[in-house]
Amino acid sequence: MSIQREYSSPFIYLILVLPYGISGGFTGVTLPFLLVKNGFTVSTAAVVTALAVFSNVWRFLWGPMTDLSLTLHKWYIIGITSSSFTLLLFCFVPLTLSCKAIIMVLAFVSSTASTFIVSPVGGFMAKTVKKERKGMASGCSQAANLAGVGIGGGAGLWLSNHFSYQVAIIVLVLAILFCTFALYYVPSVNAVSDKKILERIKLIGVDIKELVHSPVSLFSSIIIFTPIGVGAAQFLWSSVAKDWSVNPDLVALISGTMFGIASGLGGLFGGYISDKYGRWSAYFGSGASLAVITLLMGISDFVQSSYIIGVLTYGFMCGVNCAAYSTIILHAIGHGLAATKYALLSSIGNIPLAYMTAIDGWLHDYGGVKMMLFGETLIGFFFILIFLSIMQHYKIHKISI
Repeated sequence: MSIQREYSSPFIYLILVLPYGISGGFTGVTLPFLLVKNGFTVSTAAVVTALAVFSNVWRFLWGPMTDLSLTLHKWYIIGITSSSFTLLLFCFVPLTLSCKAIIMVLAFVSSTASTFIVSPVGGFMAKTVKKERKGMASGCSQAANLAGVGIGGGAGLWLSNHFSYQVAIIVLVLAILFCTFALYYVPSVNAVSDKKILERIKLIGVDIKELVHSPVSLFSSIIIFTPIGVGAAQFLWSSVAKDWSVNPDLVALISGTMFGIASGLGGLFGGYISDKYGRWSAYFGSGASLAVITLLMGISDFVQSSYIIGVLTYGFMCGVNCAAYSTIILHAIGHGLAATKYALLSSIGNIPLAYMTAIDGWLHDYGGVKMMLFGETLIGFFFILIFLSIMQHYKIHKISI
């Protein structure tokens, strides 16, 4: 059931996307910390997280189902249910080296289940948010995603340290289920039910063909393969906190709860900047800022204050970049079969997040935390310079969609 209105408020996505972030908070923040605590290496914990992130790459496969069957409301409920159930399965798996394979598989399966939340939300934003407010809707959705990762991860860490990780999982699942009430405030969006199944499938091909024929849409599709502003270190802050001599409770607070708040605020600010000054300015500006932050963290003293300031400013700029990134996608996909195209482009965007998380872990184990930080800096600036040059040469920024 939903309230009868033509448009949805951008701010409702602060709640609708939160379950996806909470699920990611456990696999991206809580789980890596617990694995390292239980004898896993940082690179192994990073690979587990990378597998969880990589599961997002495949959500374009079921994106078309969201457009061609049921309603977006029903698909959202399916996502909430499957995400909750698979997260609960972690309660029955010991976090030991002998269960490494099971943990990897379950992290992948649980994260895959949570992706069923994202496709219908993308359709909601594309079809029920006013054009002039899409930037703010993107900001709110990314703020909820990042805040969910931070708050869910922080709560998961604190509950795991003071009770057990089983208790943490149960609390996170209850929070995920609670968010379903927000569906009431979103207009109903039905599937393309007036066409036969073969005609619906043809619509997908036509819409994707139009996507790659648009210069800006094609450029947007290519740039999201790059690691610009992905903020992969967010998944390792809890694992490498010992380099700054940070105690577990402070790790839970900073890399979890406070990181979520900072990134959430960054998402809202990024949505505002994208609408006010342009999505490309917000995207490249935040990407460059993240590269500068890791550089400064690498050359600063490794004390608690450096960790706190570095992680929180990193979180804020992650939020700005995610909002700009989401706005780029929303402008690229248009309205036709929006959930399918949103799932396609946003799922592709998880490829650099997955490989950069793994690269960060390998750099850390090979050369320590400084190599990890400087590696992010160099890789970030390298791709920013390349794509700014391409934009300037082809004047992409002057083409409207």
